[in-house]
Amino acid sequence: MWEPYKKGFELYLKLEKSLSGHSTDAYAHDVEKLTTYLQEKGDLKGPEDITLKDLQGFLEWIGGLGMTASSQARIISGIRAFYKYCITEHVSNTDPTLLLEAPKVKRALPDVMSLEEIESIIAAIDLSRPEGGRNKAILETMYSCGLRVSEVVNLKISQLYLDVGFVRVLGKGDKERLVPIGREAIKFIKLYKNTQRNQVLAQQGEEDILFLNKRGRRLSRVMIFLIIKELALKAGVTKTVSPHTFRHSFATHLVEGGADLRAVQEMLGHESITTTEIYTHLDREFLRKTLEQFHPAYQKKNITE
Repeated sequence: MWEPYKKGFELYLKLEKSLSGHSTDAYAHDVEKLTTYLQEKGDLKGPEDITLKDLQGFLEWIGGLGMTASSQARIISGIRAFYKYCITEHVSNTDPTLLLEAPKVKRALPDVMSLEEIESIIAAIDLSRPEGGRNKAILETMYSCGLRVSEVVNLKISQLYLDVGFVRVLGKGDKERLVPIGREAIKFIKLYKNTQRNQVLAQQGEEDILFLNKRGRRLSRVMIFLIIKELALKAGVTKTVSPHTFRHSFATHLVEGGADLRAVQEMLGHESITTTEIYTHLDREFLRKTLEQFHPAYQKKNITE
């Protein structure tokens, strides 16, 4: 009895929410888990008859399977999305997920590099090698724009508006955003385009891709990871460094500098500002200085001194 609802939910995610195939499959798998639980319990009722008590039992069941709190919370997120679909399509008149409490997930703070560490990694690039100029353009772009690694490898020449200092990025769920790009990144992209990039014969379908390997194809995410790992080791940076570390550092340095959180959210392409808010926790000294600068009690103290 659930098959029409599952198929309808998948179409809703693809067409209405513009989610990728990977995300759609993950949400569909969450609903599949719920129906498996109901079958094992011997009570395969329809979506419109599911109660909060049923979902609480489901949460206990997946917890008993040994899933971590973060995995449980992600599955509950999928069930919430399913019931948004059910309400939209009038499959159900009530949403049993409204009062459902997912396990508390402790959010790990990401590794962040200092500006000096980032500069030392970029300085470790051997510009005498054929790929040196390309790698420098890649890292400068990652730090300048805070791009995801998938956004970097898929960046197209036609998405560059370097004369006005912007790049058009295709992010998660095929959502586009305009991101400002700094002068250093612009300089090294132009240098790479006019030298190494022009000497590589792009494969069919890759003609518009900015960063190519020597065979004329776009770089893989793993290749970017390996490039950064090797450079971090060469530069003597002992932190765990990955492509995402550049993105985290970009956001953290902006927030530390006093950037508006909504602006940072827009540049990162975060759907929810709560995702961006993690960066407000990363610099205690910045928070202390903000308190001293703006809190009336501190200002009064400074005046009397």
